[in-house]
Amino acid sequence: MGANLIHPSDRIFVAGHRGMAGGAIGRALQRRGYTHRLTAGRAELDLEDAVAVRQWFEANRPQVVVLAAAKVGGIHFNDTYPADFLLDNLKIETHVIESAWRCGTRRLLFLGSSCIYPRLAQQPIREEALLTGPLEPTNEWYAIAKITGIKLCAALRRQYGFDAISLMPTNLYGPGDNYHPTHSHVLPALIRRFHEAKLAHAPSVTCWGTGSPLREFLHADDLGEACVHALETYAPDPADPVQHLNVGTGIDLPIRELAQLVAGAVGYQGEILWDTTKPDGTPRKQLDVNRIEATGWKARIPLAEGLVSTYADFLAPGTRL
Repeated sequence: MGANLIHPSDRIFVAGHRGMAGGAIGRALQRRGYTHRLTAGRAELDLEDAVAVRQWFEANRPQVVVLAAAKVGGIHFNDTYPADFLLDNLKIETHVIESAWRCGTRRLLFLGSSCIYPRLAQQPIREEALLTGPLEPTNEWYAIAKITGIKLCAALRRQYGFDAISLMPTNLYGPGDNYHPTHSHVLPALIRRFHEAKLAHAPSVTCWGTGSPLREFLHADDLGEACVHALETYAPDPADPVQHLNVGTGIDLPIRELAQLVAGAVGYQGEILWDTTKPDGTPRKQLDVNRIEATGWKARIPLAEGLVSTYADFLAPGTRL
C-alpha cells in the first residue's frame, strides 16, 4: 500500500459532526491522529443555504471534507415528507460538494445509503446494481437524493479531476442515534419501544410489519473507521464504472430476530406482537462488501455486543429522545 491520500496536518471538515455517523467519523479521525478538524453546527452554518456554505468554504478552506450531514428518518417519516427529504438532501449535497470543489478542497468523501439500490436487487447487493431497477417506494425520495450525490461526485471526478469518493453504508446504529418514536430507524425505535415497555411493565410490544424482512446492521464506529480508511487509501479506477464502495458487515438477519435481540439487550421479557397492516419495506437488503474488504477494511463489532453498548448510550444523560 502506498502513502496515505490524506495527511495528519490536513484541515478536515466533517459536515454533520453532531450526528451519529459524523460523530463516529470524528472519533475515528481522532484515534488515527487527525487533529486539525473543522466543525460547524447548524446554528453556525445552514447547509441548505448556498450563499452561507460558499462563504464558509471560502473563509475556512478545508483540505479534506466528509459529507455526513443529511435529513434522515425511518419508513414513516420518509413516506410522510417526500418533498422535504428530496429537497433538503439535494440542497445539502449540492451546496457542500460544489463549494468544496470550487474552493480547492483536495479530497471529499460523500456518505450515501444502501437504500440507493433497487428494491428487488439480487442479494447480496453489489455496487453494480445501482440504477438497474425500481427503488423501494417508501424511501425512494431519500434514495434519489443520495444517488444524485454519488453521480455528482463521479461527474466532478470525471470532468474536472476532483478527488471525490463515495461510500454506501448499510443500516447504522450506535452512539448518537435518533430515538424519536416516529422519526427514527428500526433499531433505535425498537430500543425506545422496549425500554418504555419495560418501565411500564407492559405485557406486550407491537412492532410494525411481519418481522420477516432481512436487514444488515453496522455499528457507527465501524463506519467511522471505514471512512478514515477510505480517505487514506481509496482511489477509484477511472476505467471502472463503479465509483463507490459498499460498507457493511455482509451479515443480515430477520427484523423478528432483531427485535428479540434488542428486547434481550434492554431486558424486556414480555411478548412481541406484529402489526401486519403496517409496511415491511424492502424484503431484503444485504450488501456485498467484497470491494471494500479487498482494500483492507472489515467490520469488527458484533451486533450483540454493539446493542449492549448502544442501549447504555440510550440511557446516558442528554441522549436525544
